[in-house]
Order: sequence, then structure tokens, then C-alpha cells
Amino acid sequence: MPYTLSVTLPFDHIQQPEEFCTMQAVHECARAAEDAGFWSGTVTDHPIPSYRWLDGGGHYAQDPFVMLSMVAAVTTKLRLQTNILVLPYRNPFITARAVSSLDHFANGRVVLGLGAGYLKPEYKALGVDFDNRNDLMDEYMKAMKLAWTGEDFSFEGTGYTAVGNRLLPTPVTKPHPPLLVGGNSKRALRRAVELGDAWHPFIVPKMVTDTARTANISTDEDILEAIAYIREHEVKVGRTSPLPVICSSTFTIKQGWSAQEALDHYAHLHELGVAGSGASIVAESRAEWCDQARSFGEQVISKLTL
Repeated sequence: MPYTLSVTLPFDHIQQPEEFCTMQAVHECARAAEDAGFWSGTVTDHPIPSYRWLDGGGHYAQDPFVMLSMVAAVTTKLRLQTNILVLPYRNPFITARAVSSLDHFANGRVVLGLGAGYLKPEYKALGVDFDNRNDLMDEYMKAMKLAWTGEDFSFEGTGYTAVGNRLLPTPVTKPHPPLLVGGNSKRALRRAVELGDAWHPFIVPKMVTDTARTANISTDEDILEAIAYIREHEVKVGRTSPLPVICSSTFTIKQGWSAQEALDHYAHLHELGVAGSGASIVAESRAEWCDQARSFGEQVISKLTL
């Protein structure tokens, strides 16, 4: 697979609703991302975050499947990525249906970034057991994979039971859309190896991971150590295909950004064993956002030879 670059779509910027929270914004930004040559456009998932988290620097999020459906309607090549979907928030079969429907009508463009999440108040508001989230994550991934076969199936889950159920149409992508497993903990790494199609790490400064209460992955040494752990676990469980590493956004495009700095950054990640990454764009208007996206496409994406 060629080196892949995602872009964070700006539809969560509710402070500038006339610029980023309109149908016209979806049309213009989605098309700009596709024109620029980004592999995917990403949206995140926070159905009902707490005010403390929001006021402390958190952000709102639109419904991921609603937004990606609108993006799909005005693009033909851009992949539709969740980054990330907090899987335990929803019954797995509701999620499996949403993914299958979107992937079917978008002709196989869904990329499902998944994670267990970390916001305890949001879990509580949704009536989901926060302390059991890792077990639910593993269980839900298995349940969705079974549903995506399109065959009659049975499954005994936590608080739900499927007895002879069927989901059609199945996703266009076989056996299912790529599952990019997020999380920096050792358990998340094992989950990625055992159930995923890529590890999708959150590489940010330590103070951010401290705030998010997640394991820190910020230095080259952290990345290499995690990859080594992944390779060891692959041998242990008998996985025959090496698990790719596809990062979340690791570069910020803002006024004065350097194309050479971006190229060097992605080349360095590639040398570490990273097969893909992403970028986010800081802009005051959607016109500026689109201009920056297209400029990045011309100066960086078109020149990547990794």
C-alpha cells in the first residue's frame, strides 16, 4: 500500500458555524480534500461530552456517519474515515449496519478507525460501563465481523443476543472495511494484532496524553518500542501478515507552514516503520481551509515518493 495521508475535516468548528457547519462547507471542504489527493477525510466521535472536558480544551463532534454520508455524496475517491469511532458507545449491530450501508453506497470507501475512548462522563451519559470498555471493544469487533459475513449468525453478547440474524447488503470491501485500531496501551496493541488491519496510534506530546488519560506515545523510541511489541505479539499469536502502522494526524498546516518540513516529517515516520499519517488544517474560513488543503496537495502529497 502506498504511503497514505488523511486530513481532519473541519465540521466540528461550531464556533464558526457559517464557515464550517453548513452543507456548502461540507461540499467545498470535501471536494478540496479530494482534489488535493488526500487518501481519506476523517471525522471523530463525541456524542455527548461533558462541559468540564469541553471547557478544558475538548471539542464538539458531529455524528460521524451523518457527516461521512454527506461527504460521500459529493466525492468519488476520498475515503471516509472515522478517527476514531468510540466503539463501545453503540450496540455493535447498529454500528455494523451503519458501516455496511455507508460502504455499500459509497462503493467501498469506508475506513473504520476504532477506539475504546477515555471520557468517563460521556460513557455514563450513554449508559455504558466505562470500566468494561476494553472487554466491550474486543467483543463488539468480533460481533461486527460476524454480522458482515452476510450469513445467518448467532452471537451472545453483553446484554444482547443474536439468534439467527442476518445483515445485508454486506460492505463492498471484503471481508469488511479496514479496521484501524486506535489506542496506545499494550492491550490496544494486542487488539490491533489480533482483530485489526492496522494500528492507529495517537502520537502527541506527553501532556496531551496525560490529559486524555491514555498511554504516552510521543518520541521515536516510543514508536519503535510499540512496533517491536506488535511484532513480538504477531509471532505469539501466529499472525502471518505484518500489521501496518497508520497514524492519526501528526502535522499541522497553518500560516507559514513549510512543505519541506512536512516532507521530511513523513519521510522520518516512514523510516520508523509508519505506513501512513495525517494532517490537520488551521484556518479561519473554509476558503482558507480549502486553499491550504490544495496547496498541501501540490507541495507535499504530489511529491511524496515513500
